[in-house]
Amino acid sequence: MRNLLIFITKYNAFFLFLIFEISSLLIYVKYNSFQKATFINSTNKVTGTLYTQVSQFYGYLSLKEVNDSLARENAQLRGMLKSALYVDTVEKHKVVDTTYKQQYTYIVARVVNNSTNKRSNYITINRGSKEGIAKDMGVICGSGVVGMVVDVSEHLAIVQSVLNKNTRFSAMLANNKEIGSFIWGADLDPKKGLLTDIQNDAQPKLGEQVVTSGYSLFPTGIPFGKISNLHAKGGGLLLNVDVTLAVDFSKLEYVYVVNNKFAQEQTGLEAGQKKNE
Repeated sequence: MRNLLIFITKYNAFFLFLIFEISSLLIYVKYNSFQKATFINSTNKVTGTLYTQVSQFYGYLSLKEVNDSLARENAQLRGMLKSALYVDTVEKHKVVDTTYKQQYTYIVARVVNNSTNKRSNYITINRGSKEGIAKDMGVICGSGVVGMVVDVSEHLAIVQSVLNKNTRFSAMLANNKEIGSFIWGADLDPKKGLLTDIQNDAQPKLGEQVVTSGYSLFPTGIPFGKISNLHAKGGGLLLNVDVTLAVDFSKLEYVYVVNNKFAQEQTGLEAGQKKNE
């Protein structure tokens, strides 16, 4: 306290000057309408800028919550698409009664780990069995096919990425529905895949979309990518097609795990048929 008093005493002239200066400015602004209006306008501008900066800062902090909310909404909307439904048709006396029923639902998840530079790449997501994730479920994002769930714990799941040497999905040409197998190319390019065993007379075209066939884990029509090159196989009857991937795997943040309600029924039925063979 003593040091403070000494400091004030030593610089009393400066403090008096400061007090008088502020007082005079306040009086000058208060009793002059033009200066008062200018001061208020300037103050409002500074305050508005400050509030804008604070709002942007808080908005940045809440981006995660906003993204989570949007991802959940997208999952719900995907579940409402016609491709997520199946048709239950009953024909009686030439009257067709058609009812759309849910076949696919979607579980939103956030990517917590990802690799793109290995021969066998995997993705870790922050959803597990507690949220209904199970092995062999398909995984997509807003751009296209991401991969397939291969391991699950209570709160996490491992996805075998499209960028994996063991990946193989049923795929087709979007225009004429010719079926082939989609795999990752041997050159480890994270932006390219390969559609194999396409009939030459299918006449695929550069730029044509390659999509899911509906025979595997996904609804029909989910993009793998677009054709970038054609290669004839031995004999010239079959083609291998280079595909530029629709998904940028280096920027994955949110994905949707596809729950096919008929998957277990189909798998069990097909397994029984194989035993009978």
